[in-house]
Amino acid sequence: MNFNAITIRDIAKELNLSVSTVSKALRDSYEISEKTKKLVVEYAERNNYRPNPIAQSLKHGHSKSIGIVIPTIENQFFSQVINGIESVAYNAGFNVIITQTHESYDLEVKNVSHLAHRSIDGLLISLSTETKDVEHLKKLHKQGLPIVFFDRVSDEIETHKVIADNFKGGYDATKHLLESGYTRIAHITSPPNISITKERLAGYNQALAEAGLQIPEEYIKHCLHGGRDTSEIENVLTELLSLEKKPDAIFTTSDRITTTTLFLLNKLKIKIPDDIALIGYTNTTLADVLNPPLSSVYQPGFEMGQKATEMLLNIILSKRPVTEFKTLVLPTRLFARSSTSCKGLV
Repeated sequence: MNFNAITIRDIAKELNLSVSTVSKALRDSYEISEKTKKLVVEYAERNNYRPNPIAQSLKHGHSKSIGIVIPTIENQFFSQVINGIESVAYNAGFNVIITQTHESYDLEVKNVSHLAHRSIDGLLISLSTETKDVEHLKKLHKQGLPIVFFDRVSDEIETHKVIADNFKGGYDATKHLLESGYTRIAHITSPPNISITKERLAGYNQALAEAGLQIPEEYIKHCLHGGRDTSEIENVLTELLSLEKKPDAIFTTSDRITTTTLFLLNKLKIKIPDDIALIGYTNTTLADVLNPPLSSVYQPGFEMGQKATEMLLNIILSKRPVTEFKTLVLPTRLFARSSTSCKGLV
C-alpha cells in the first residue's frame, strides 16, 4: 500500500477553496472565518495532512531538526547521551534524527551526507573508530552547518566540544588497581587514532609513572574496531594470557570492550579478581549484579547529551555568527566493586 501525503493544493481542490485560504486557515489566521477554519482543519486531520518540513524551513529559516551521528545505540553510554539530547531538543521544539555508524567511516560519511540533505539545522556527532579523515565534516562546517562534537572529537574543526575527563578516568582506574596491590596492569583499548584512546592511555601512563612502574609494550592492546567483534578481544586476551609474565590486572576503556572482556574471562574459567583483576569503562546499570560486580569508570552520558545540545542550539538560534568556542570537560566517577578487591585478600 502506497502512502501519499496530501498537500495544501489537494485540500484546496477538494474543498473548492483557494490555496491561500487553506494555508491561512491552517495557520489559524484572523482573516479566515471560524466555519472555514473548522472545515479545513477537520479535512486535514482526516486525511493525515502534514506540513512539508523543507518548505517550512525555507519559509521560517529553520527545519527544527537536529541530526545525530553515534557509533552505536546499543552502548548504554550513547543511549544515555541520546536521552540527554532529546530532553533539551524536544523542550526547545526541535526534532532529532538519529543515525548509527557501527564504527564504520564509510557509513559515517553516508549518514552525514543524508542528514545534510534532510535540511537539518545542526549536527551532533561522536566519531567512529575508523574515522581518521574529517573532510566530510569540514566541508559542511565551511558551508555554515553548525556542528558540535561529543565524546570522540576532532581538533581539526573549530567548534564546541563536550567530553568526559578521560585523562582522569584513566588515571583513577589505574591508580585504584595500584593501590589494591596490582602491578602488572594490562590495557585493552580502542584504536590509537581516536581522542578518547589517547586521553585514557595518557592517564594510565601517568599513574604508572608516578608509581615508578614501566609496563612492557605488549601489555597495551588496541582493538582496531573498538571491540565490535568479539574475536578482536579474544585475540588480545589470548596474547596477554600467553605472556611469560601474565598481567595480574586489566584496565579496559570502552563499554563494549569491558563487558566482553568480563564475559570471556568467565568463559575461560579465569577467576576475577583471584587470577586477574578487571576494571573498565561502563555505564551499564547492571555493573553491581555482574559476576563478579564490576569496578568501573562512569561517564555522565545524559549530561553530555544535554550540554552538547544546548551548545548546538546556541549556535543555531544565534542572530550573530558564533566565533568563540569552548571544550566542556565533564567529570567521571570511579566505582570500586569486587572485580578489583585488594590483592592478597581475595
